[in-house]
Amino acid sequence: MTGSFADFTLRPVPFSDLAGWENDDPAALFAGLRACLEHIRKVKPYRMGSLGLTADELADFIEDVGDAPADPASARALFEDRCTPFLISRADGRRGFVTAFYEPEVEVSETRDAVWAYPFYYRPDDLVDLDETNRPAGMDSGYMFARLTPDGIVPYPDRGEIDRGFLEGRGLEIAYAKSKIDVFFTHVQGAARLKYPDGRVRRITYAAKAGHPFSPVGKLLIDRGEIDPAEISMQSIRAWLARNPAKVDEVLWHNRSYIFFRDADVSDPSLGPVAAAKVPLIAGRSLAVDRQVHTFGFPFFIRSESLTHLDGGKPFGRLMLALDTGSAIVGPARGDIFTGSGFEAGELAGTVRNDADFYILIPKAAASRYGG
Repeated sequence: MTGSFADFTLRPVPFSDLAGWENDDPAALFAGLRACLEHIRKVKPYRMGSLGLTADELADFIEDVGDAPADPASARALFEDRCTPFLISRADGRRGFVTAFYEPEVEVSETRDAVWAYPFYYRPDDLVDLDETNRPAGMDSGYMFARLTPDGIVPYPDRGEIDRGFLEGRGLEIAYAKSKIDVFFTHVQGAARLKYPDGRVRRITYAAKAGHPFSPVGKLLIDRGEIDPAEISMQSIRAWLARNPAKVDEVLWHNRSYIFFRDADVSDPSLGPVAAAKVPLIAGRSLAVDRQVHTFGFPFFIRSESLTHLDGGKPFGRLMLALDTGSAIVGPARGDIFTGSGFEAGELAGTVRNDADFYILIPKAAASRYGG
């Protein structure tokens, strides 16, 4: 028996079907699970995705699981005893797909000059959240943010308009970077550690977006024949932009989406950034998912035979937690793996573009709804 949805199905499978499960050590997930539990119980439950799993079901599961056991086999046994794995199968027959993201480190200055010229911005006060109660007729349902004006709600200026100075003079600048390209890729990643000349480190993370859809510049460069599809990566895009400075604005402005930031906790530099689930990301164990489908905090096992450079040449097979989302992460079997912070994490993340199998682990109390 399977759980059927408009564009995918869930099929219960035994843990023995999860290639690589027997060698995985999911101990690192337990701190993330406890952080999710605290957020759900003390702050706010996570919004339920269309799959239908609730934050309360997750919280009950976490309370039942308890603290991390002493060894990998015992950690796996806790999930085996309390969850049923379900393979997520797309209706079009295609496999799932993973990319990766990281937390960049960007050199910045408090003041603007000819060198430090490219700002990171706080959320503007005329940016409003949209839902079915206030979205203007005719505005695409994908717009979750827009601009409030005396004459009503209108689309917010896009990347090109903001880069050309729309927000100047409003005191929204957080800091200034040397490179427009660094700012752009920080927008893509959704968080950063800002490093000042005096050694201070400040952390910023996603606060909101201008509302326009994400349009990948890599696809633009592929479509124009500038980069071979087999070679597309963050590194190859950066290299192309470095070779073509006169075309940087045109290419970056193709992605009209623009991200605004807020300050984030930096008290423990060993922790990952706090992302959409409002808990610190765990390097190598956090997954960005489509929050329209999935509910934050649930565990996924991701298997990809072709993704080998994250595990020393071995096929990728890890239990992960859904702790973030992103504009480009759309669909039930689409994920973005968090690789960590800094340059090395960026080198790992930039080349991840791999087919993968997605298994969601559903607590047994809820699994019967889906045929488990």
